[in-house]
Amino acid sequence: MQLRTARIFVRDLPGASRFYEETLGLPLKAGKSEHGFCVFDAGPMSLVVEHVDAGAPPEDQALVGRFTGLSFDVADVQSKYDELCALGVAFSGLPERQDWGGILATLFDPAGNELQLVQHPLRQR
Repeated sequence: MQLRTARIFVRDLPGASRFYEETLGLPLKAGKSEHGFCVFDAGPMSLVVEHVDAGAPPEDQALVGRFTGLSFDVADVQSKYDELCALGVAFSGLPERQDWGGILATLFDPAGNELQLVQHPLRQR
């Protein structure tokens, strides 16, 4: 078994699509706003961004604007943080070193979904 796809839910799919493609720089692989989903190339995985209609049931509405548990690996969190801040991306705070040695920064997409940038510690030789 291999994990190949993650899903994020939004109310404004055209706005989210612009954010993931233009701001985060993820190439669009498939889908369109009018199809109700977009699929982005996120390295070894695909990221599916799906529309949740305003009239959807409460359990579907609860999927929008939450912690996703998804992390994007970056070589330098501080540089990527600075770059995205300059583009207007909101973060929950400054990048922080973790007890395990890595550095994390949590950002928000336009729907309020939380994603993380992660810089893994250098391995000792």
